[in-house]
Amino acid sequence: MLRRDRQIRAQINQLADAILVAVSFYLAFVFRTNPLIAPLFGLDIVAADTFTKAEWLILPLMPVAALILESQNFYNRPPLAPRRAIVWPLFKGCLITSICMVLAIFVFRLPMSRSVTAFFGIISFLLIYSKEEVLRMALKSKFAQKQYKRRFMLVGLADELDKMCHNLEGRRDDTIAIVAEFDLAQPLPHLVEMLHEHAVNGVILSARRAYFEQVENIIKACELEGVEVWLLADFFTTHISRTSLDELFGRPLLVFSSAPETSWQSLVKLVLDFVGAFVLLGLLVVIPVIPVIAVMIKLSSQGPVFFKQQRSGLNGAPFTLYKFRTMVTNAEQFQAELAAMNEMTGPVFKVTNDPRVTPIGKFLRKYSLDELPQLWNVLRGEMSLVGPRPLPVDEVKRFNDLAHRRRLSVKPGLTCLWQISGRNQISDFKDWVRLDLEYIDNWSLWLDLKILLKTIPAVFIGTGAK
Repeated sequence: MLRRDRQIRAQINQLADAILVAVSFYLAFVFRTNPLIAPLFGLDIVAADTFTKAEWLILPLMPVAALILESQNFYNRPPLAPRRAIVWPLFKGCLITSICMVLAIFVFRLPMSRSVTAFFGIISFLLIYSKEEVLRMALKSKFAQKQYKRRFMLVGLADELDKMCHNLEGRRDDTIAIVAEFDLAQPLPHLVEMLHEHAVNGVILSARRAYFEQVENIIKACELEGVEVWLLADFFTTHISRTSLDELFGRPLLVFSSAPETSWQSLVKLVLDFVGAFVLLGLLVVIPVIPVIAVMIKLSSQGPVFFKQQRSGLNGAPFTLYKFRTMVTNAEQFQAELAAMNEMTGPVFKVTNDPRVTPIGKFLRKYSLDELPQLWNVLRGEMSLVGPRPLPVDEVKRFNDLAHRRRLSVKPGLTCLWQISGRNQISDFKDWVRLDLEYIDNWSLWLDLKILLKTIPAVFIGTGAK
């Protein structure tokens, strides 16, 4: 199914599910406060006015629930997907939403019974699953099949037609029916006859570069017939890039991208980066963690409190990274003398027992406290909370494999997969890059959240950077 069709279907389902979540929230209170229902579960009756004190929670809960279901790939499936592809993502989504509801109750001190959350989770699961079953029955009806199913013709060279049929056979859903095939070697009038004979709704067209003139004539013929054409843009071979269609000054544009594309998730990530960095930085100043660390550094060794260095940011653009100083002031001058101690293969420099590190610096590094000033870099938009760690500009210049530069295709971050994957045991720069590219290729808000949650115990345990 085309991306635009999936997006429209997902948006409709998200709206319906958000409404069902609101209904579930209301019914959870009804069940908990009703004098006839609550005793059936062995629960005391709760005053009905508790709902009025917490009803505002419905407004943020509706979009949050839809976003959580989206993060579980609940909407990224065919209309008549197997039930297992519905039940498990839905169960996880409802569970996570209920946990978010519990956290909101705790943070805002709402007068709500914990059993309301349990009722909400169960009811929301049952209502949304019932909606899916009703849709399944409706889509299987003869009326829906006539309205929903579209008739397509495959167009391409003889060997390409066989390949297209083979590829579509295992992926074809109930919305597409292949009714005819047309070889590009045949005359164009025969194509028009087949369009009329089979009442074709659309054409799936695959062509090599040498046949672009014939492809253009076919598109023009379908244009006159009012028949939609889907051109398979696989005449350029790529191994990593995802292809999307856009428009530039009214002209169609193919976009090849091997980095996460702009989406609502990337916009939410941008907002969360700014809000998270602002709140954390404010708390660390008020508590006051940052002022205490600054005084400790100043009293323990001569030199500035902060260490500044040029690092490579998004697409290699240099920026000034801030850290608490953990080494002697002339540390960079001695790096050449310590080259033999380098424990990391490749262009980067890492030493476990670096003699340049001050006593207080060892403590700060062990618990990653030296990284806290980088929250300022996040606020400035130069870094993200989660992303590949930024490397010094001179180390990036020494990359001997251009494929390693793809780790620069996203903003660098405070923490990443490398940070939580036994970073003190990684000694090959290729393994480091592999983890960064794994993050880029599988990026989602949910992955960022998991990395942030796993970073917390890694910091407290003290598996800090070398």
